[in-house]
Amino acid sequence: MGNEGVLDPVGEGTVDNGRRRFLTATTAAVGAVGAGVAAVPFIKSWFPSQRAQLAGAPVTADISALAEGERLMLEWRGQPIWIVKRSQAILQALPTLNDQLRDPESANVEQQPDYIRAANPELRSLKPEISVLVGLCTHLGCSPEMVARIGPAPFDPEWKGGYFCPCHKSKFDMAGRVYQGVPAPTNLVVPPHHFADDNTIVVGVDPQGAA
Repeated sequence: MGNEGVLDPVGEGTVDNGRRRFLTATTAAVGAVGAGVAAVPFIKSWFPSQRAQLAGAPVTADISALAEGERLMLEWRGQPIWIVKRSQAILQALPTLNDQLRDPESANVEQQPDYIRAANPELRSLKPEISVLVGLCTHLGCSPEMVARIGPAPFDPEWKGGYFCPCHKSKFDMAGRVYQGVPAPTNLVVPPHHFADDNTIVVGVDPQGAA
């Protein structure tokens, strides 16, 4: 039996678990970061059984149809995994947030593999545009909402896109880096993963040759 990945439109913060088979995402209008409208693409993901996931079996996802500002939601080891394609506007905004963040250079080695930090501690990703995170707040394990739009938000008038946990008001940027002055103590976790090819991500397995 396979489990289904779920695609989340920009800023909606909703999750549709659906049946745990191949993903069939419905078309919906989403607000693109900056301007424009994107349609939710059809994305296929292949999963091992739930028992195998809990044991740590890798999960493979096809991201060929993932558009800017969209999120593909998977499950690995019983945890939600978010794969997001970030826009150039988001990538340009990330370095401007460093003085507002608790760990801007990803110094806490427990929150991401060494090869992720070595690639770019601000982006926390193997490829600049593709972010892979465990979607659990590091405060009490709630699931934050993705609010990817750049612009004023009720919880931050100078919001540059990211994740907001409505339970206890923790905030993270689009690299999963935690803001100062919020309950969450650390950045969101980046799971071990690698690209099998340009369009395929394997979560749960380090890149070949990684220390």
